[in-house]
Amino acid sequence: MYKTNYKIRYSELDCNLSLKPASLLQLLQDSASENAENLGFGYSFLAKNNLGWFLLKYHIEFYDYPKDACTLTIATEPRGYNKIFAFRDFAIFQKEKIAAKATTTWSLVDLKEKSMTNIADVLIDNPYMKQFEKKEDDLKYCKISQLNKIDIEKTFDIRFDDLDVNQHVNNSNFLVWALESLDYNFRKTKQLKALDIIFKKEIKYGNKICSQVELIDNTTKHILKNSETNEELALIQIEWK
Repeated sequence: MYKTNYKIRYSELDCNLSLKPASLLQLLQDSASENAENLGFGYSFLAKNNLGWFLLKYHIEFYDYPKDACTLTIATEPRGYNKIFAFRDFAIFQKEKIAAKATTTWSLVDLKEKSMTNIADVLIDNPYMKQFEKKEDDLKYCKISQLNKIDIEKTFDIRFDDLDVNQHVNNSNFLVWALESLDYNFRKTKQLKALDIIFKKEIKYGNKICSQVELIDNTTKHILKNSETNEELALIQIEWK
């Protein structure tokens, strides 16, 4: 279990003094990257072997959504692999009180061949990446169905600053585009309770994103598409309180 303390800055808070959801995802990514680097399967190892970790799924449950310019403690651990998928869990603490838990699924991709690799073949000698073993208290992903109707639709340009070190759009931006489609009053009066994201395809600079939303009581379902090809890029489901 790897733990890191992060001092939340005012620039990472929204107008409700809550941590911006995209900022939270970036903190989780940073802690995962630091932990992977320390354990021998992070960026240094990947760059030498022309490989990259690609995030496929998120499930986050919020018990006390992070607020104010405080210090958060993020604990993370790799849960091992299952053939072509690897798994990682997180716990987020504010003032030593659990604020949220998250589970994630990843694939290891050969960047030259643009194909997923067998994780066991690549990391067979690494003692910190073992076969995945299920636990009774594991978080469960929600199944995200297609939208039945489109209540809101907006289009966004991809900016240079949306790109990450792998030259594709950082996954936290998908959440930004999904949330930005919701109106001000909705965002001002509601808070995240649970979040599920399925990443399906990458998108690059020069394309446009179409963000579509279906409103269902205290749940919103989102689909992000490439505006030019209509390809699905991500599915998102959010439970609000």
